Amino acid sequence: MKKQLKMAALLAVAALAVASCGPKSDLPGYKVTESGLYYKFETKNKKAQQVQKGDVLVAEVCMRLNNDALYSNFGDPQRVLRVADGMFNGDLPEGLLMMHKGDMASFAVNADTMAKFFPGQMPPAYTPGKGDKVYYDIKLSNIVTAKELEQEQSNFNAEMQERAEQEPAELAKYIKDNNITVSPTKSGLYIIVNKKGNGPKVVAGKKVEINYTGYLLDGTIFDSSIESKAKEGKIYQQGHPYQPLSYTVGQMSLIPGWDEGVLGQTQGSQITLVMPSSLGYGAQGGGNTIRPYSPLVFNIEIVSVK
Repeated sequence: MKKQLKMAALLAVAALAVASCGPKSDLPGYKVTESGLYYKFETKNKKAQQVQKGDVLVAEVCMRLNNDALYSNFGDPQRVLRVADGMFNGDLPEGLLMMHKGDMASFAVNADTMAKFFPGQMPPAYTPGKGDKVYYDIKLSNIVTAKELEQEQSNFNAEMQERAEQEPAELAKYIKDNNITVSPTKSGLYIIVNKKGNGPKVVAGKKVEINYTGYLLDGTIFDSSIESKAKEGKIYQQGHPYQPLSYTVGQMSLIPGWDEGVLGQTQGSQITLVMPSSLGYGAQGGGNTIRPYSPLVFNIEIVSVK
């Protein structure tokens, strides 16, 4: 009787041990969760800060389909992932929540499952039903918490409000300092005609060729179609075709102030446009140079009107 009880106890312990191990992975070197996410940790810092839902991860990531790279920023840690709920069983967020700051891990997601949620968006090399995996190799450098993100957004909003409030005074000072006497249009655009051309007039639907240089109010050149101006502003790009810009007027393909400024001008004219940010890049700004709520200045030559 005692032997039977002992054997039963051992079987119970063995059954518990097997149950605690979870499903067996069919991917060499990887473990697998109950939901079907494969994972492998190269480095694990259990005592470091752990990822929570809502966090943004500063990481180096290589995304690949089997052995074919799809994306990589290795060598350049960036804010690349915000942790949210997964879309399906075995999705990446489950693995991200296992990670700690300083960890290096690899996760494999079933490509067939992913394809059901992203139809038509899978890589060309993906073959349905062949057991393809989408891998995420991740080196986690830092974690920006949801609370820190909220504070960042609050600070950003305050800065944008300050920028918006300062813009009218900055623009008025520029107008005064540069002795600009023309009145603005209803939209706030100042159009200074430096040279009047005698060619065809610019109207909506016409194709024009224009040479231009764009400035911030402090004189910083941020763009130009003229090579010498690009070099002067230290924005010259080797191989860039420095030539007149060709576009059709009135199709809203450029910033609003530009279209408004050239309408009614004639071929051969040279004009300066001074515009509030609402006619330029607005609250979004443009690239790394044009900050939100930045008034802009353009020197424009209308080369041809067709």
